[in-house]
Amino acid sequence: MTSSLTSTIAAECNHLRLAVDPDAMPRLAAYAERLWAWNEKLNLTRHTDAATFVARDVADAAAIVPHLAAGERVLDVGTGGGVPGIVLAILRPDLHVELCDSVGKKARAVQAISAEAGLPLPVHEGAGQAIVAKRPGAFDTLVIRAVAPLVKLLGWFEPVCHTYGRLLVIKGPRWEEEKGEARHRGFVKKVRIRRLAAWPLPGSDNESVLLEIEPRL
Repeated sequence: MTSSLTSTIAAECNHLRLAVDPDAMPRLAAYAERLWAWNEKLNLTRHTDAATFVARDVADAAAIVPHLAAGERVLDVGTGGGVPGIVLAILRPDLHVELCDSVGKKARAVQAISAEAGLPLPVHEGAGQAIVAKRPGAFDTLVIRAVAPLVKLLGWFEPVCHTYGRLLVIKGPRWEEEKGEARHRGFVKKVRIRRLAAWPLPGSDNESVLLEIEPRL
């Protein structure tokens, strides 16, 4: 299946005009194949065909790629089935990517998925804020997708914002409303939020956005 899936993923990337290195296609296929196999045992993703995998998972990671410097140390918080962390590691082999999930069975599953796909990455069981608090300075960037509203994320990470470089958060069309709520609740006193990028959300007139959240100096 992997050879056929490689071709299909490449065609979908080309269709969406995603700038993905051809050398990455077999690794994306190997990862998707193992993710879908594990998904039959444990609910890890709803993106269970090549078109949706590329349009949602690969596209989201590709949107982050231009905003990461060479060799950045990245922690994927609440990785679920490995997105965007594993996909980032495939698209940018120069990055030092680690993953975490507070749900133990998901953390163990993604550890197995990455190993079986030939992409062994460090996977931690636990909340991201606890992990960075224990390892101050270990990560330049925390990437977060589909974990919680901004007010919750900032409630978790603002108190430990001195232990990491920044957050890169993928959000949907309600991001401005979420930002307003976080401001109203007083969670933007120590951090600055700005939109770095936006791209279409497949199947709708809405878009996904990439937010950068940095400590205020």
